[in-house]
Amino acid sequence: MRIAIVGATGSVGAHLVNQSLHVGHDVVAVVRDPAKIDQQHDHLHVVVADVTDDDDRLRTAVADCDAVVVALGDGMRGRVRAVGTRNVVSAMKDTGVSRLICQSTLGAGDSFGNLNWLWKFIFRVPLRKAMADHVEQEELVRASGLDWTIVRPAAFTDGDHTGRYRHGFDSLAKNLTLKISRADVADFIVRQISGHDYLHQAAALSY
Repeated sequence: MRIAIVGATGSVGAHLVNQSLHVGHDVVAVVRDPAKIDQQHDHLHVVVADVTDDDDRLRTAVADCDAVVVALGDGMRGRVRAVGTRNVVSAMKDTGVSRLICQSTLGAGDSFGNLNWLWKFIFRVPLRKAMADHVEQEELVRASGLDWTIVRPAAFTDGDHTGRYRHGFDSLAKNLTLKISRADVADFIVRQISGHDYLHQAAALSY
């Protein structure tokens, strides 16, 4: 399959590129700075585009792809996730691409109940703008009319790629660590590229 990864040089995006190539996908890495792609591969294609701009470069990147993965991160700042996702959705509609997998965060929407008191405070106060960005992003995805899956990972770690984690749990789930490695987030997303277990659903991830 041909996959566009938006945010390919991010902390999860880099794992997405590597794991997608490993399982045999053709990968279109959508990046602002091509110098941050430090590998070459026959099935890796780099397209320079700024997702905050709705222009032809983004449409070129997603055209002829079987799926698009959005793995945008912006820390505590701005609305890059929402603005970028809106432009990706527009580009997908313009080019007839229907499968969208969007990385959000555990704590968005009904998954807020999964958080402990500390994370609830963090998302309500220091990270309130980032959470608002995630919520707006998810609303755009749900209203897109595309074949979407939202992925809500817990707090990232630099741990190993294990392939063993909890997913799809509801807001009442107990005994969550509220952590997951970036590599395992990528593992789950890559599995969704060719799977439809969570079509039109938001899947929570944690150990």
